[in-house]
Formats: sequence, C-alpha cells, structure tokens
Amino acid sequence: MKKKLLMLTALAVGVQLLGSCKKELDVNSQERVTLDNYYKTPADAFAGLVAVYDRFGFQAGGLYDKSAIMDVAGDDQLAGGGGPTDINDLQVTEKFTLNAATGPQSYLWNKGYSGIYRANQLLDKIGTIPMDASLKNRYIAECKALRASFYFDLVWFFKNVPIISGTVAPSELYNVTQSPPADVYALVEKDLNEAIAVLPATVPAATEGGRFTKGAAQALLGKVLLYEKKWQAAADQFAAVNGPTPGAVNPTYGYKLLTNYSDLWKVSNRFNTESVLELVHGTTSNGGWGDAGATEGNLLSITTGPRGYSQLAPSAPDYFSGYSFLVFTKAYFDFIHYDPRNAATVANLDSMKAAGVANYAPGYNNTGFFLGKFIGRVSTKAAVGQTELNFGQDQYEIRLADTYLMEAEALMNAGAPLGAGSRAYNLFNAVRARVNLGAVAVTQDNIEKERRLELGGEGQRFPDLVRWGKAASVLAYKGFVAGRNEIFPIPQSELNNTKLKQSKEWGGSL
Repeated sequence: MKKKLLMLTALAVGVQLLGSCKKELDVNSQERVTLDNYYKTPADAFAGLVAVYDRFGFQAGGLYDKSAIMDVAGDDQLAGGGGPTDINDLQVTEKFTLNAATGPQSYLWNKGYSGIYRANQLLDKIGTIPMDASLKNRYIAECKALRASFYFDLVWFFKNVPIISGTVAPSELYNVTQSPPADVYALVEKDLNEAIAVLPATVPAATEGGRFTKGAAQALLGKVLLYEKKWQAAADQFAAVNGPTPGAVNPTYGYKLLTNYSDLWKVSNRFNTESVLELVHGTTSNGGWGDAGATEGNLLSITTGPRGYSQLAPSAPDYFSGYSFLVFTKAYFDFIHYDPRNAATVANLDSMKAAGVANYAPGYNNTGFFLGKFIGRVSTKAAVGQTELNFGQDQYEIRLADTYLMEAEALMNAGAPLGAGSRAYNLFNAVRARVNLGAVAVTQDNIEKERRLELGGEGQRFPDLVRWGKAASVLAYKGFVAGRNEIFPIPQSELNNTKLKQSKEWGGSL
C-alpha cells in the first residue's frame, strides 16, 4: 500500500503532517501539528471520528461512487454520459473491459484503506485522551463499525486483501501481505459484535443523524453473515432490526417502512423511519472542480440528470440539467413499467418529450430512461458554492425494505417456515403491501424479482447477482467472464514494489 494511506488527510481534522518539501520544512515547527501531539482533547477525538466518517461517504474525484460502480456492473443500467470514454472508469466497468491499471478499483481500494487507517489511528490514540468514559467507548464502537464496513467492502470487491492492525511504520508499508478472506470476515464480525454491545439504540437525527447506531451495526452484520451464507445467524441479526411484527414500528429502534415509496427520495426526508444506515450529503460545501470528490454534495444528483433538460410545462419535473449517466435499459423499464415503484424509480424523458412537457439532449447510449431517484432539482439546489457539486440528497447504505427482504431470504435458506402467516412470508409481503401489491409466495425467484424492483438504481443488483451465482449467465452479454469478474483486480499501483499479489482470477498467484 501507498505511503499516502498513512496520512490523515480529512478536512474535518484540519491538520498537516510533516512533509519533505522545502516549503514545508521552512515552516516554524511550533505551527505544525503532528499525529504525536494532536490527539490530546475530546475535541481532537471527535475530529478524528469525523475523519473516519468522511471516508465512509467518500466519492471519487471522477464523479462516481460505490453505488454508481455497482449500478453499471449490473444488467439494468448503462454508463451513459457524453461519450464512450466519459467517466471511463464506469464505461469499462459496464463492459467488463477493466484491468489492473484501468477501472474504478483504485478508488475502491483507497477509500477502504484510508478509512481503515483513520479508524486505526483514532483507536490507537484515544485511550490516552482524558474524556468521559462512556463517550470514549462510543467513539471506539463507531470506529470499529466503520472499520468493519471498510473491510467488508474490500474483501467482497477484491477477496485477497491485507489486514492492517493498528498503524504501520512507513518502513514496513511495502512488506504488507494479504490475509485469507476468512480472516478478514472474522475481523469484520468481531468488530461489529463489539460495536453492537456499546452503540446507542437511537440518536437524535437533528444533531447526530448518519452516525452508527446499534441497529445499523446489526443490519450490517446481518448482511455480512448473509454474504457468508450463515443463514440463521444472519436472520437473527435482521430480526433485531426488523422488529417483532413486520410492517409495524420496531419498538426498540423506531424503524418502520414509509407509507409512500416515493417519499424515500424526497431531499427533505433524511433520517426517516426506513433509514437504517445513511450516507449524509450537504449543500454548503466550498468544494470545486479541482477535487469534486472532496465536496459534500451528492454527485449522483448531477451525473444522473438528463443533458440539456428544459421544463416546457409546469407539470414536468423541475430537473436540474445533468450528465445523463446510469441510464436504465429498455429491458429494465419493461420489467418495472407496470409496478407501482416505476414512477419514483425511472424518469421517462422520452415520454415527457413526446407529450411536449419537457425536452432534453440525448447522451451516449441514450435509452430515454433515467435514474429518477437521485436527479437534482432546481427547487433543491444549493444557494451557495458550486451548484453542480452541492446537491444535498442523502443515500441509503441500508434501508428497512432491504433488511426485510434479506431476512426473508436468510430464513428461506435456513429452512424456516415460508407459508402464509410465517415470519418470512410476512416480511416479504410487507414490502409489497407498502406499494399496494398482493401477497405472493416466498421463493428464490420471487425474492430476486422483488429486490430488483424495490432497490432499482441503488447499487444492489450486481452484488445480488454475484452472491446468487447468477452473474455469469445474466451478464454474459456485457462481457462478464465467469471466474474472473466476480471480483475486481488488485490495482496495479498497489502491486508495484510491494509484496501484494494479484488474485488468480486476474492472472496472479494468490
């Protein structure tokens, strides 16, 4: 790994570490703040925690995030944009022409390991900070939950990744080796279990919305266990999140499905009762095009908007003109067309254009079907800063309908009862009842269909196909190669002059 991963770079912390350039060496050392003398106060500890959260929602400077990568890797969306090389990392992911040197894997790798480093740094230093013991324990628990989320993504994306314990001396950076995936999963489980024991059941949304809670950590642990095919253990974690009565409010955590599906995508509806773990975005960032990924706005809001959009009639949505990425395929539109979730999910620009209520300029691989869940609106654009980079719509990392469906799937695979009145049946059909659909049997085929309808455009389709063993057949037309494209290649930049090895799936030895 790179030396840069040993540097605490969060803007929230606002410190500069000692460097080697002449200009920095000329600075009065009394004006410098190093890691050794930084973590001294509760305020320092909180700033360090904010720095870890900064990596949790980090977006690439190339105008994409984890969700966008997963969207284009699936069968329901195309990269789109302005041409065949526009945001090339998404284009090569869609066509499965990525390789160790080209693609989004450096972003995924660096996002994970910079977050792990920041978490490890705070965990290493916080013990000596004089502060309230319960608050200190909460910060430690949040760090462990965040570190677990980073490791889970890394082991799922790359399979063969290093476990970095504590902080690593610069002289040892290039001697780091990868750990067996089972060891990484074990660490993820351990971190989450330890965090669950300490985290608060709820937090005040106005001041602490977006921070890990006990329910969020249990939902993440349930997902980890589901991916490991530990069915009953996964179901047990989801049961705590979903509550005793599917469709009713969870009396412990307050989670409940929203009545109206479309309300999930209202910018003002952040930290709602269906939100279990949320990526927070803001409208007051001073970030600019020099480093778009460092802004706090939701980049999906500008990248998914139709190019050259104009509202010709008051009945048309007040979309902010964007870059036409992540367009839905005609096949997905046909699949969801008569489902009640269609209108909230797919923005049918060709229909609006034909009706004369709106107009737009077709982009690359245009289908006319846009990701309506995240398109920025004129009515919600930021009042300050770079408008395109400052849309404040949050994203769901995990939401309750997802955990309902995952628990039903886990119960099915664990051999639990599935008939009418069973918990699996009630969970599964509560998701359908929310959009006024009738009950159907809990089967693998129905679960696959329901997740595709419920979670369209939310970065879940590709991981689902991979874990179900369906990716090779469903994605063959896009160039997916079985036994290779289930994971991403280790970035070439991480292999150079290190002991890291490329995975066998990508021609390596590990």
